[in-house]
Amino acid sequence: MTAPRPVPPPPGVDRWAALLTYDGPARELLAQLKYRNRRAVVTWLAARMAVLVARWVEQAGPHLAPGRHPPTPMVVTWAPTSDARIRARGFDQAELLALALARRLGLPGVPLLARLPGPPQTGRSRVERRHAPGFRPVSVAGERAPPAVLLVDDVATTGATLGAAARALRAGGVTEVLAVVAGRRL
Repeated sequence: MTAPRPVPPPPGVDRWAALLTYDGPARELLAQLKYRNRRAVVTWLAARMAVLVARWVEQAGPHLAPGRHPPTPMVVTWAPTSDARIRARGFDQAELLALALARRLGLPGVPLLARLPGPPQTGRSRVERRHAPGFRPVSVAGERAPPAVLLVDDVATTGATLGAAARALRAGGVTEVLAVVAGRRL
């Protein structure tokens, strides 16, 4: 399993990274979680994603403008799957990853997004994926939006889902969106 080469983040995302290239053994590993409910893989992925995020914060310092601090997400959230997929599978794989990652990082895991109705991304072409699922921000009872969020998803194919989620988070008042995915096809 290999780490993907760096590419620019999707629109609306300030910084992002992927743990694995989504092919071969990594694709099978993520399919075990997503389609076969093998949740044991979540612990393994979250541990390695936490190292990736910690490395970001550590490495960001020298690359930032004077007076800026390394990005530190205040909360962890996820790009939710559709209600129909949750009913069919019994879980949301992005939520499982996000909550496990939040525990590893010692940060709160908070649902800040709701998915709007629409077709699933799985099986759609690159062109069709550009019409990403829609999201709306969800406010946490009586609280303002956190200034920075770590957005988690299982797989990024075109980045459209992360971009749509980032737009919704910003509409809800978030000013900095960092994203991490378990696998990336881009």
